[in-house]
This record gives sequence, C-alpha cells and structure tokens, in this order.
Amino acid sequence: MKKRILGKNLEVSEIGLGCMGLSFSLPPFPEKKESIKFLLEAYNEGVTFFDTAEIYGPYINEELIGEAFKDIRDEVVIATKFGFSYDDNNNVIGVDSSRKNIIRMVDSSLKRLKTTYIDLLYQHRVDPNTPIEDVADTMKILIKEGKIKHWGLSEASANTIRKANEICPLTAVQSEYSMFWRNVEKEILPTLEELNIGFVPFSPLGKGFLTGNIKPGNKFLKGDFRNTVPRFNNPDYLEKNYELVKYLEIIANKKNTSTASIALAWLLHKKDWIVPIPGTKKLNRLVENISSTQIIFSTSELNEIDKKLNEIKILGNRYNDVYENLIDK
Repeated sequence: MKKRILGKNLEVSEIGLGCMGLSFSLPPFPEKKESIKFLLEAYNEGVTFFDTAEIYGPYINEELIGEAFKDIRDEVVIATKFGFSYDDNNNVIGVDSSRKNIIRMVDSSLKRLKTTYIDLLYQHRVDPNTPIEDVADTMKILIKEGKIKHWGLSEASANTIRKANEICPLTAVQSEYSMFWRNVEKEILPTLEELNIGFVPFSPLGKGFLTGNIKPGNKFLKGDFRNTVPRFNNPDYLEKNYELVKYLEIIANKKNTSTASIALAWLLHKKDWIVPIPGTKKLNRLVENISSTQIIFSTSELNEIDKKLNEIKILGNRYNDVYENLIDK
C-alpha cells in the first residue's frame, strides 16, 4: 500500500485501521486471540497505521494493540488518545486533560502498548476546564522526554487548533468526515491545509451506513452505541438518508466495486494529507476498504459527486445530546 504524510514527517499507510470495534461500542467483540490475529492480518495487507484509545474498553484495546505488535513495534504507527478520567470501576467520570491525568495516561498506555514511545497522541475531546495552551505545553514535555513523537487533537474547533499549534505544532487532527457528515469542510480542512496539519477522518463510512448494510428498518444489537444516534434510531431519518446509499450504489456499479470503496476513494481524492481509518473486524471488509486506494476519479466525476451530495439533505444529529455537549465548538 502507498504511504501518506501527516504533518511534516509522520509516514503512514494511506488507509489506517480504527480499532475501537474490537472492544468498545460495536458488539459483538472478538476473542482476544482472534483480535490479535486480525490485527496482524491487517499489517500483512499493508496497513501500518492503527488507531486506539485508553477509553476503548477502557484499557482493553490498547492491550490488544500492544500484544499484536510487540515484535514488530517499529514497523507500525500507533495512535492513541487521552482525555477522560475514571472511577474505581473504570466508569468514565468526565473529560480531564490536566497535566497529572495526561501523564498518568501516557505512562499507563506505554505499558499496555508494550512500547517506550507513542507515535501519535491525541487529546480525545477538548477539556473546557484545561486551557489548550496548557495541554500543548504538556505535549512539549512528553515529546522532549521521548514518550511521544507527535500529537494531535480530536473533534477540535479551528480556533482551538490554532491555539494549540502555536504552542506545540500539531501533526494531525482527527474528526468525523464522510459523505454522511461533511461539516469539517467549512472551517477545519482549510485551517489544516494552511497550517500543514494532517487530517484523519474517523467513521469515514458513516458508522457503517455507507456500506449499504444498514437499511431502513435495521435493528442494532443491544449495547451498540448507534442505538442512541438520532440518524439511526429514527426510522424516518434512516429511510430518507438511504437516498445517499442508493446514489453510491449507482457509482459503485459503474466502477465495478462496493459503496464502501467509493466512499473511501472519495475521501482519498479530497487531499493527499487525508488518511481515513475505517473500522472493521473482518478480513474481507478490510480488503474491501483497502481496494479503495485503486479507484480513480476524474475531476469531472468528483465535481458531479459533490454536486449531488449537496443536493441530498441528511436528517438527524450524528450524536445524542450527551456526546454533542463534548464537541468543541
């Protein structure tokens, strides 16, 4: 697989792997051995960029990554995230980007990941109680100590990105971006291009919607976080939004591929500093996602797609009210 550069010099595979679903939010979860085997299969298919977080479990996801890549640590790029505090039962209490909590997280994550450094450390959600300048200053310390090589933000506003980057240059920003959610096109992408910061879209397949497998009338398993998402739990919204998938099916038929591959290829064509991290637990889906790197769109095709996307009105919020309140505005 070809490589892309995030920021100034972080080289990653042009398609990464979002690992959340191996242990968090999207049941059923594979057994530990199965997860580790899958992660190594992803590496053998050319994926070198793996995205995890302390909260995915909590802790379990990082342990899987650490076990899978302990013998080839320098051949992969591991991104993880800090920013939450927990009670004694590992329940999330709230956001916390205090220096004390960041250092606690980093030291613990290094042990779980079985490594001496983290390639890319994100602030998972902006903490309104901790100035972003203080967070950036903590990152400078961690970089100087060699515990992290690069840092980034997740779901941050353009204003926060600018403030953070002035103190300690950012390598990447991670936010949701897909044909199903395009708000980052307004302010975030222009800001990143100006500042030479890479962009890592999570949920590049619209939380599975753009695969075409979530049809009107769909029921999710108990514990699946999409049960709380207005776009998915409102039957009227789901049926209306399926218009987008039908359009993707037309393009996919012309290109002799899948709707998922079309959605990812569209992202890859947007900018060469964009690296999507679709999540999956199945090798066949992983291979399907990787096939998107072979799809070519002409400028006229891209213009036609964007024109159609502007005509399709997507209904419903992407998060419930609790999660929406965690987003930096």
